[in-house]
Amino acid sequence: MADPIDSAALDTLFREARTHNKWQDRPVSDETLRELYDLVKMAPTSANASPARFVFVRTAEGKEKLRPALSAGNLDKTMTAPVTVIVAWDVAFYEKLPELFPHAPGAKDWFTGSAAFAEATAFRNSSLQAAYLILAARALGLDTGPMSGYDAAKLDAAFFPDGKWKSNLLINLGYGDASGLFGRLPRLSFEEAATLA
Repeated sequence: MADPIDSAALDTLFREARTHNKWQDRPVSDETLRELYDLVKMAPTSANASPARFVFVRTAEGKEKLRPALSAGNLDKTMTAPVTVIVAWDVAFYEKLPELFPHAPGAKDWFTGSAAFAEATAFRNSSLQAAYLILAARALGLDTGPMSGYDAAKLDAAFFPDGKWKSNLLINLGYGDASGLFGRLPRLSFEEAATLA
């Protein structure tokens, strides 16, 4: 195992990182988005299922398509963000298991027999992959603003009309403008949120 990362890296990923609501007028290149995905794809998911699918909404047309699904409180910050990532999950993610989890030939059958189990697995692991995306973005010098304030039915109808993918959450992405930050909110202590068993 690697040595612990230094304090500056921990600040970048956790202690000093913030959820951004205001953005610099500075684009995020397609190359950076590819680099971001190449980091995210390396992080673990159960059975290497990798159910998340990402739509990097970065054009004016894409943002206008997204607009009707946004809640009022998320509208301005999303429309001005250089990129909004729709983190979705593939309803039939298990079709890729023969490629992604080849040492277990029957892995696909774990999910084809139970739609509820498949959905729970896809939703849980796509949420995990969204968290990886936030950390990878921070590691690349980007800022993020994750949110769930949107109408999923409207968004899915606009972006995924065939029903093969379903949205999980949105993450605004770019270079944050610190003037839009709120004060740091409190966190629960170890004693409030954790136990040793």
